Amino acid sequence: MIDFFTSNTFLTVVAALNTGFLKTLQLFFITLIGALPLGLIISFGSMSRFFPLRWLTRTVVWVVRGTPLVLQIITLFYVPGMEKLFNWPSGEGGRMMAVCVAFVINYACYFSEIYRGGIQGVPKGQREAGQVLGMTRIQIFRHITLLQMIKRIVPPMSNEIITLVKDTSLARVIALQEVIWMGESFMKGNSGIAGLTWPLFFTAVYYLVFSGVVTLLLGKLEQKLAFFQ
Repeated sequence: MIDFFTSNTFLTVVAALNTGFLKTLQLFFITLIGALPLGLIISFGSMSRFFPLRWLTRTVVWVVRGTPLVLQIITLFYVPGMEKLFNWPSGEGGRMMAVCVAFVINYACYFSEIYRGGIQGVPKGQREAGQVLGMTRIQIFRHITLLQMIKRIVPPMSNEIITLVKDTSLARVIALQEVIWMGESFMKGNSGIAGLTWPLFFTAVYYLVFSGVVTLLLGKLEQKLAFFQ
């Protein structure tokens, strides 16, 4: 019987999982960097006094939030080429680019609703007080609305960010070689190794540790913002 748990096998598997996990981290941070500011812009559109813009923005948010992320990834990756609109770059780089765009758009729409709830949750009287003091709209937003909004949105935003950690696994639907794709590859054959199931389940350790670190950091952030209470 072949010993699948030799040190060489273990090191080979861990090296492959680490490579996949770097892709997972890359997708996670690119999504946050893109979705956080884009979500704020979208929230302004959804609260706009200009009805066509408000209607269009809310319709897009409704569609994105109402359809599965995995469907959005598949559509964004395959449809442009099939309809001869444009082609993503070939190879792993093109897959990463496509999945990052899909994730940024999806999470920006979710974040926009959190931003909108946080902004609208600030008492209107406080904004009116700022106007009485002669503050401009930008000053009111920066000094009154923004600080209170951040305190309100941290808990729901934290939940979405934790969900993002796990949602990165959906990238494997277009064969992006993230950590779960790597774990599964040893069942079919990778680096001369086949028939192993433990690498797939071992990927759970990566997600648990990653989620734990993110949860601790977000908890620290909530404590820092406790002075608003």
